[in-house]
Amino acid sequence: MAKKIISTDNAPQAIGTYSQAVQVNTAKTRATVYLSGQIPLLAETMEMVEGDIVEQVHQVFKNIRAVARAAGGDLSAIVKLTIYLTDLSDFAVVNEVMAEYFAEPYPARAAVGVAALPRDAGVEMDAIMIL
Repeated sequence: MAKKIISTDNAPQAIGTYSQAVQVNTAKTRATVYLSGQIPLLAETMEMVEGDIVEQVHQVFKNIRAVARAAGGDLSAIVKLTIYLTDLSDFAVVNEVMAEYFAEPYPARAAVGVAALPRDAGVEMDAIMIL
């Protein structure tokens, strides 16, 4: 199995021992891309976006979109999205903001409540995309 590492300066650089995304060929004409978790960091400064959870969720979707584009896809190619929230009462906010970035048919999705996230983020998301 050949792996292709996906990297872009339009999303925050990895802050650990991982790649922004990894693509593997699953058939002659299809590839699966695993997008690493994104928190609401600004790519330009590697600082957290200012604002409330709404701004954090927007920034995470922008980061995921940048990595998806670097892999040759876009948000419509995402088939699975996992959302990690430090406060599950923010789930309604995620739904509202997600509707601005995705159209039907929506990807499969899971939401997980966690005690803490890197850089004290309120939200992190990872995704699986098929090209």
